[in-house]
Amino acid sequence: MLKDIKHLLGTPEVNELLTYAVIDEPDALQHTSSEYSEQAALQLFGWEEEQLLLGLVGFEETEDGSLEVKHMAVLPENRGKGYARGMILELLTSREPRYLMAETEDEVAANFYRNLGFMVYSLGVNGAGIEMFRCVYETEESEDME
Repeated sequence: MLKDIKHLLGTPEVNELLTYAVIDEPDALQHTSSEYSEQAALQLFGWEEEQLLLGLVGFEETEDGSLEVKHMAVLPENRGKGYARGMILELLTSREPRYLMAETEDEVAANFYRNLGFMVYSLGVNGAGIEMFRCVYETEESEDME
């Protein structure tokens, strides 16, 4: 079950998970934590089981009713057990966004989103020579509105 963990920013558990989700650059963890604490539009939720934080998802709610996933991570020993899928599905059911979007440079992550019914688009190669992907899930309700 997802729960708001924004108030836990800076704790070892949240820092560990955020470390898996941010770019491997100096000060990236501190920068990301500061963004979540300073920007009201950025939400940070964690997946807990038996009082253990197993994963997190950070997202932004936009004015048009969409959600954009900014960060997602699951502890390495719990990967492949459906927690990331559970977080995405719970966001879709609890928030009912018009669209759920994510960008990634990881082809495995792009395939994860594709397997959940997301449309995956190549954004081309970035300056570091890495292909970027935009993953978009359009809810049925938003399709009916058009």
